[in-house]
Amino acid sequence: MKYSVDGVAHDDEPRPGQCLRTFLREHGTTSVKKGCDAGDCGACSVLVDGRPTHSCIFPAHRIGGHAIVTAAGLGAPENLHPTQQAFIDAGGFQCGFCTAGMVVTTCAFSTEQKENLPQSMKGNLCRCTGYRSIRDALAGTSNTERSDNQAAQGRSIAAPASARIVTGNEPFTMDLRAGDIPAGLVHAAVLGSPHPHAYICGINTAAARSARGVVAVLTYLDSPDVLFSTARHEDRTDDPDDTRVFDRTMRFIGQRVAAVIAETARDAERALALIEVDFEIHAAVFDPTDARSPTAPLLHADKDAVSRIADAQRNVVAALHEGVGDIEEALAGSAAVVEGTWKTARVQHVAMETHGSVGWLDADGRLVIRSSTQVPFLVRDELAHIFDLDRLNVRVFATRVGGGFGGKQEMLTEDLVALAVLRTGRPVQYEFSRSDQFTIAPSRHPMQVSVRVGADASGQLSALAIDVLSDAGAYGNHSVGVMFHGCTESIAVYRCPNKRVDAEAVYTNNVPSGAFRGYGLGQVIFAVESAMDQLARELDIDPFEFRRRNVVVPGDDFVDWHVEDGDLEFGSYGLDQCLDLVETALSNGRGTAPGSPWKTGRGMAIAMIATIPPRGHFADTTVTLESDGRYVVRIGTAEFGNGTTTVHHQIAATELRTSVDRIVIVQSDTDTGGHDTGAFGSAGTVVAGKALLIACERLRDRILTRTQAICPGPAALAADGVDVGDRRIDFSTLLESGPLSADGCHDGTPRSVSFNVHGFRVAVDTATGRVVILQSVQAADAGTVLNPAQLRGQVEGGVGQALGAALFEEIVLEQGLVVNPTLRNYHIPQLVDLPITEVLFADTYDKLGPFGAKSMSEAPVNPVAPALANAIADACGARMYAVPMTPDRVWRKLSE
Repeated sequence: MKYSVDGVAHDDEPRPGQCLRTFLREHGTTSVKKGCDAGDCGACSVLVDGRPTHSCIFPAHRIGGHAIVTAAGLGAPENLHPTQQAFIDAGGFQCGFCTAGMVVTTCAFSTEQKENLPQSMKGNLCRCTGYRSIRDALAGTSNTERSDNQAAQGRSIAAPASARIVTGNEPFTMDLRAGDIPAGLVHAAVLGSPHPHAYICGINTAAARSARGVVAVLTYLDSPDVLFSTARHEDRTDDPDDTRVFDRTMRFIGQRVAAVIAETARDAERALALIEVDFEIHAAVFDPTDARSPTAPLLHADKDAVSRIADAQRNVVAALHEGVGDIEEALAGSAAVVEGTWKTARVQHVAMETHGSVGWLDADGRLVIRSSTQVPFLVRDELAHIFDLDRLNVRVFATRVGGGFGGKQEMLTEDLVALAVLRTGRPVQYEFSRSDQFTIAPSRHPMQVSVRVGADASGQLSALAIDVLSDAGAYGNHSVGVMFHGCTESIAVYRCPNKRVDAEAVYTNNVPSGAFRGYGLGQVIFAVESAMDQLARELDIDPFEFRRRNVVVPGDDFVDWHVEDGDLEFGSYGLDQCLDLVETALSNGRGTAPGSPWKTGRGMAIAMIATIPPRGHFADTTVTLESDGRYVVRIGTAEFGNGTTTVHHQIAATELRTSVDRIVIVQSDTDTGGHDTGAFGSAGTVVAGKALLIACERLRDRILTRTQAICPGPAALAADGVDVGDRRIDFSTLLESGPLSADGCHDGTPRSVSFNVHGFRVAVDTATGRVVILQSVQAADAGTVLNPAQLRGQVEGGVGQALGAALFEEIVLEQGLVVNPTLRNYHIPQLVDLPITEVLFADTYDKLGPFGAKSMSEAPVNPVAPALANAIADACGARMYAVPMTPDRVWRKLSE
């Protein structure tokens, strides 16, 4: 069969039934990505004779005689197509995994299609950007600038990887090229449990082992008897050890029963059907309230205290019951009291790149894992623990990661790949399908949050109590940290003499929950900020003014269930500015309000978050001067759309008085740099970035010191050398007496706080419950804004993800079974769904962050849902107590 790809003629035959995406990738075309394999996301888009096509649902046998063009064929990094250049100029991507497909689709748009983007873009999804920057790219709007020798910090410098991303040439985890791994790659497929709670009495793998192409079949009989947690933190004891690579007890539908390792993915999948398993079915529990009852089946009663489970005999993973003052007395004496219970849904991260790993043994027999992870160093350490290996004999690294949102602060594929490599000696690949992401990957914790809050007649808070019930699912990964974190800044932002927290995270036979952007704050803040809005209305006080009277200010203690006496402090303060900015923006209102039966209203909410996770976050960096004036930075932080790599370029270029293109970053590899806790908790700028700044300061001083030994006098570092008066000392001369490098480290303490305030103007159709957002505005206290365009995009992306959870996203379970495990049945925002959010920044300088910056990737999601609920209540009187706030639920509330 003759055809062409990117102008090159080919003559090959696909396998029967093969789709074009896998056919192209098997022939080395890695610019075509796998996002869904169902025609839903557009990451795999190519042009077939000039027409945009989802290659994952296009039969490969139909390309005979046709011309295929991918993003790599549209243009090369040195000779870009105008659409590719437009995406760079607009900053029209973050993680970049969807970008090649976006570029291919949009390059073929007619004028009419560009004028109707909601319709034209319905086949291409982006989880990171919120779509505004993509709209800008298609409108020819430029938001970025090219680097030069001027200070880079504070400027919207384009991502250094931009050209590779828009051409599809930036490698992601599964973009394997010749020489990347040893020969002989085999593939893993996993047999999942059909039962939510069962015990394996017997398993027969003989037929599967003898099937075509099968190399090995792995079960609990092959698994190390070592308990661990898939959650990763600097201190591994932060999470309960309740998981094995393979367990004999099944605790949720889809849990690993066995894995087949075979020459092809198809051989592995087919052999799964040949495995015979004898299950003993156990009673299951799906409601976290029921899970704590005395008659509930116990999920982890076999675990002892070493596993660090709060109360395995009640299915309680973690518990907190503490407070300050006297809540009951304070409520009894309050002029106004609000009580209510709010619920949040189970939500998936939907990073466009699914979880996946490739592993092999290197020439020295060391285990090597290439993974889509936010935490390569922590994965390395845990693999060494599970398999009793010396850490020096394990290497873990990440290429660019296609989105994370907390979901890749887990170890979900690496342990199985490691086991398969160690058992077979062959390179092994294991990649989640999109359905796997819904059915076996952890999701955001569903929570039930009850709030009791009281105030005196002047509007001063007198009492604030929350009762939180969190559904951990079948395993406790992250449930401890999410529960505690959700109960901290959500109430510590308020000054109140009497506070109490009662919280428990509970095991159920549902799919496990895990880390998700906001790390528990979004769920609890939805309840707290909704209750605060009600209380303000009870007292007839404007919601903005009510917050001003009650929020913490510098000099106040941070108080949640106790007085914080650790390392949290006000490195700067911009909450007052954020309140003013949003209130002014809403007062100036935009967006046309429809007529009857629509009703309009406005709402707001606030959020505070610590700029660094507690209990230790570390980064070690090294910067080395090269003779040609380049600087090589070795740093452990992974890039997954958080933008830290761009900011690291800017920090180094600014401090070393050079241009961004002379900074070379070697990152996210346990073999090439010092330790890094990982890219989570928005720590990439304020921890790794601070460590990098320290290293650059030291290196600059060493360069100047060596220069003065050669040529005394006032010296100034420049891009091409060091200037001493009118003499230029070039770098090669400086390096004649030895290398020049410096280290920098940061331990993540002390920590500052950042703030976000969100406001909405909405219209509600009282006949149907439909909500239309007329205006969306968020003000962020991010300290010094190191890259305005990039940070604006982070806020917009966070708002977009939060709006999805607020309006329509929900994993639906029936008796533990996920019934909507596809993108077309799980609604993440499309371009048509999201408003343009006005993003405003407070003018602050944080004394703790690099160049005065704070973290901001995680925080923007937190105030969105309550601000929207408060706007709906203001518009039509319907107080929403659960998300997603779908039209039918709003209509039902209106009917009540």
